[in-house]
Amino acid sequence: MNPPKTDARRRHDPDVRGFASDNYAGAHPEVLAALALANGGHQVSYGEDVYTEHLQGVVRSHFGATAEAFPVFNGTGANVVALQAVTDRWGAVICAESAHINVDECGAPERVGGLKLLTVPTPDGKLTPELIDREAYGWDDEHRAMPQVVSIAQTTELGTVYTPEEIRALCEHAHAHGMRVHLDGSRLANAAAFLDVPMRAFTNAAGVDILSLGGTKNGALFGEAVVVIDQDAVRHMKHLRKLSMQLASKMRFVSVQLEALFAKDLWLRNARHANGMAQRLAEGVRAVHGVEILHPVQSNAVFARLPHDVAERLRKRFRFYFWDEAAGVVRWMCAFDTTEEDVDAFVAALKEEAAR
Repeated sequence: MNPPKTDARRRHDPDVRGFASDNYAGAHPEVLAALALANGGHQVSYGEDVYTEHLQGVVRSHFGATAEAFPVFNGTGANVVALQAVTDRWGAVICAESAHINVDECGAPERVGGLKLLTVPTPDGKLTPELIDREAYGWDDEHRAMPQVVSIAQTTELGTVYTPEEIRALCEHAHAHGMRVHLDGSRLANAAAFLDVPMRAFTNAAGVDILSLGGTKNGALFGEAVVVIDQDAVRHMKHLRKLSMQLASKMRFVSVQLEALFAKDLWLRNARHANGMAQRLAEGVRAVHGVEILHPVQSNAVFARLPHDVAERLRKRFRFYFWDEAAGVVRWMCAFDTTEEDVDAFVAALKEEAAR
């Protein structure tokens, strides 16, 4: 059978790479193959399909027998749905000042989710029990939003990684205060690859109640999931997902991507490769005069400071973003499809621009 004809044509150069975001990468071939397998014929809509059913077993293999996955479209949607599920209308969420839910989601947790974010400055993007206590008070004060959840990111927005022991201490501290723990896991795979431990070691085994499981940044075309670990911690997840416009009618195409990533080891292979490319990048730029790496490189992100004019010239050759332009801080991201040649070409270009 001949493939169907289409008027679509490639409008970009697939050999061009950048270091702006792991979202720039396409979908992994194994994910695309899984989508093709799930296509054709009819399957029940809105999550009652065989792919979403099978995904539940895959998720439980990683996050324990009580885990349940609710596929959604994107990371912001996952975070908003998850946080709504563990807060009351008067509830508040304690998070790092640099957290994605605070600085990169256009106020969605507060405007769409209707909750208050209580932010805490951190030197490395990571909360500690002591930092949590800066906002963990006033539960009986009707004039103050009630702290009900601690939200952490693994990895953090600064590319740093919590150890399982650190997350366990946070969970024990939060639970002692009657608060739940949400984990933003858009790059959860990168953290597991860096720590060389199963994802369960710093999620369900550490006491996390609910998490956002990322797929897009690690090889999926689109799609994430809210994973409920403690069923007693949440209320009306299905209704919240629909109310938040995160219920996919053809959910099989979200679920099969997550199955392709997590059923075997594709998630880990992709994350290890991206992390490895970031390490190669960090090693290459350390030797360049005027470049300072600001945070430990523990995932697929490299944060650096360099002269503004050098950064501007380099950005004309390779796309990346300023993290703090006034301070000369940039972020370089690697992805599952970043190659050694990509990294070496970038480092060579940086050396050339720094020498001008």
